[in-house]
Amino acid sequence: MSLETATRAGSLALLRGQEVIAASLGVAEESHSVNLLSQIEELLKGANVSLSDINLYATAAGPGSFTGLRIGLATIKAFAATFKRPCIGVPTLAAIALAAGVSERTYALLPAGRGEVFAQLFSVSQTMRVSPLSEAEHLPPDVLLERFAHADSIRWAGAGAQLYSHLILERARSLEISFEEGEGVAWTLAPDVQELAEPIALLALQQASDNERHGAKDLHAIYVRPSDAELNTHVKG
Repeated sequence: MSLETATRAGSLALLRGQEVIAASLGVAEESHSVNLLSQIEELLKGANVSLSDINLYATAAGPGSFTGLRIGLATIKAFAATFKRPCIGVPTLAAIALAAGVSERTYALLPAGRGEVFAQLFSVSQTMRVSPLSEAEHLPPDVLLERFAHADSIRWAGAGAQLYSHLILERARSLEISFEEGEGVAWTLAPDVQELAEPIALLALQQASDNERHGAKDLHAIYVRPSDAELNTHVKG
């Protein structure tokens, strides 16, 4: 079972192998702290599965909403510790890249608030292996776009790419680069995928085969930047 609470709506997925047997999209207007457990219960009930039947738990490890990430991580840690099952945290941006499909260069963007984005460059192989080509970072989208002065093929993916597609288009036009949805152009905008729980589960399955520790105590958040509370404390200090 996998869950994603890094975004406002979030999502859940239940897989048997690589087959999705149940999935649901959350409600952006509702807090994960209020409805996550009831959503999980409803998902499992619909699939006639209990928590103890699950062999692997997975969740988005970040970046994303600080509060949402903490809720998701705490929930998965509790399940893994209670039922003595492995659990894996998957980088949110890697899940966005996987959802966008095979690509030599995919820039995964996630809104970070205050007009900024979380961003990271990946490649996605034909076997759906996701490899980072840069470190995850937090910056304004116009600063990110100023780096590009070439026409290399790039797939822009994620809610951040959707939100700032007008800025990407402006930059593409200034460089005389074609930019649109679909294949066969230099820059493409990947379709919007809101349910990230499924790619999170698929990436977790890949990681599960690696010789690593996957216990509850090994699950940690990827924040990329300090929280607003930490930033405010620093400013006051």
